Order: sequence, then C-alpha cells, then structure tokens
Amino acid sequence: MQVGNARYLKPGDLPDSIAVFPLTGALLLPTGQLPLNIFEPRYLAMFDAALAGNRLIGMVQPALGDNDSTAGEKSGEPHLAPVGCIGRITSFAETGDGRYIVSLTGVCRFRLLGEKMTHEPFRSFHIAPFISDLSARDEEDAVDRGALLSAFRAYLDANKLEADWESVERASNLTLVNSLAMMSPFGPAEKQALLEAPDLKTRAETLIAITEIVLARVFGDSDTVLQ
Repeated sequence: MQVGNARYLKPGDLPDSIAVFPLTGALLLPTGQLPLNIFEPRYLAMFDAALAGNRLIGMVQPALGDNDSTAGEKSGEPHLAPVGCIGRITSFAETGDGRYIVSLTGVCRFRLLGEKMTHEPFRSFHIAPFISDLSARDEEDAVDRGALLSAFRAYLDANKLEADWESVERASNLTLVNSLAMMSPFGPAEKQALLEAPDLKTRAETLIAITEIVLARVFGDSDTVLQ
C-alpha cells in the first residue's frame, strides 16, 4: 500500500506501538482521508512527535461500553475501543494561532494491546496491526457495488442531497466502501461496527444494512425508499 511518500507492504513496515488520538465519532479506514483541527497542547505535542518520527498516529474512539474497552489505562484516562486505525500525516499546516490543520490517510487497522508507560503528555499503546488491510484491494471483487450504490442513492434522495456521480463511478470498490463509511452520518457505535468489519465485503454489507435501518426508522419503509 502506498500512502503519501511511504509504502507499507509487510509487517516490518508498521510500528508495534503508536501514540493514539481518541476522538468520539471519528472514523478512519485504510486509504481514507480524515481532516483534523488540533489545538489541545498534548495532541499538538503528539503531532510534533509524529512529524519528527514516522508520521503515524493511531485514531481510536473512546470505549462505547464497559465490556468494549482496553485494559491497563492510565489512572483517570478514558477507556478506549479495542480497534482503531493507523493514519499517516499526509498534509500539515500551521494556522498562526497555535493550531494545526492536518490530514491523515488511513494505512491499516490495529488492535490495542497494553498501554505503554511514558513521560509524554499523550498516550501510547502496543498494537497488533491488521496486516490483511495492506492487501485489501484483493477483496474488491467480492463487494456488491450495485447494492451499495442503490443504498447510497436512496439515502441521498431521502435526504434531498446531491453527489458527484462521475467521481463515484470512477472510484474503486475499496475507495467507495471506505469513503462512504467514513462520511456516513451515523453514531459512534455504527462507526465502530464499520471499522471492525472483518473484510471489505462485510463492511459494505454492514453499511447497506445500517443505511436500510436508518431509512426504515425515519421514513417507515426502507424497501420502498430503496426501489
């Protein structure tokens, strides 16, 4: 996988520990782009350290429930969801008022292991990267692109929204699935379910299912809306 100026092809290309940025509702997936506005001092320090090193940050949500969290957190810090995504800093700008505007490009997902004890103001964890994400393009043919686009179009129509359909048609299945999942206006639990889907096909099916549930809840009959 090529991300920015770096290539990630094998386990040795990935770190075994990473600084993590917990953010509720934020979803980063492989090849996806996530813009961030960084202003808290400890996260400014985190990005300074990443820029001086491998330019990698771990995006993760705070835990969604007592049974969905990591162990070994520092006292007083929030529990975290067990799975996140490594992002490479591919765009960076200073605002002049003490903030950073950055863009992360997703590399691969990871599972949190034990927390590292450091003297840094931010948190770092040992991780187990999802190596299969580096070859996710091999899974593209398994995606039901027609069903995915049908659900997407139904959601747009129901909410009176427009899309750049030329760009959508040009997108690969990998880019399409992950981009739609990231831009979807769903809650933290749905975002975590999309992140933890075992493969691209399952993520697409999960995205379709969630969309149908939302349409049924709001408009009463998803089958009618999807036709």
